[in-house]
Amino acid sequence: MKNGAAAEVSIELPETKVTAAESGTLSGPLVGERAERRRMGDAHHKKGDVTHAAVRMVCLLTSVTAVSVMMTAKEASTISLYGFSIPLYSNWSFSDSFEYLVGVSAAVAVHSLLQLLITVSRMFRKSPVIPSRNHAWLLFAGDQIFAYAMMSAGSAASGVTNLNRTGIHHSALPNFCKPLHVFCNRVAVSIAFTFFSCFLLAVSAVLDVIWLSKY
Repeated sequence: MKNGAAAEVSIELPETKVTAAESGTLSGPLVGERAERRRMGDAHHKKGDVTHAAVRMVCLLTSVTAVSVMMTAKEASTISLYGFSIPLYSNWSFSDSFEYLVGVSAAVAVHSLLQLLITVSRMFRKSPVIPSRNHAWLLFAGDQIFAYAMMSAGSAASGVTNLNRTGIHHSALPNFCKPLHVFCNRVAVSIAFTFFSCFLLAVSAVLDVIWLSKY
């Protein structure tokens, strides 16, 4: 009996050791690998969220600058035409293209502000900035629409500014930007910030596409 018990112990103990080794081999590394993937995914999400917030912040600043600079574009001067001194007064509100630029830039500023507030609040709550694919598609569509609107507004305003700088060929109308250089310079700065806001909206749309391609 003692010999049989000893034989049983010598057989059972190796089985227990092998089982424990197999259990450690299967579960330990898998759990560690999953945890590492989860940490990498969280770090990638945080980096993407910070990038989204930074782009929204810069877009807000550029669009507000475009509006404020354009709304201060006004100047009074005189011009000599056929020997006569003619008073000139220029104001951004005299041009429909400039009013369109101000309206679109203001809408983009509101859009960027709302998205920035939503992004920051979700970051503080440690929740995903883009919670679903439907939300990502909605952001992508909004960014695309506003980007095209900013492009059209900047292009329309550029046409009016170019006409003011060059005058009308084969006519007596001069370069109005010489006596109204402050006005034209402010308009040019506003248009530059408008196109930069368009570029930032395009960058935001690209970030939305990257998110959609990964999740």
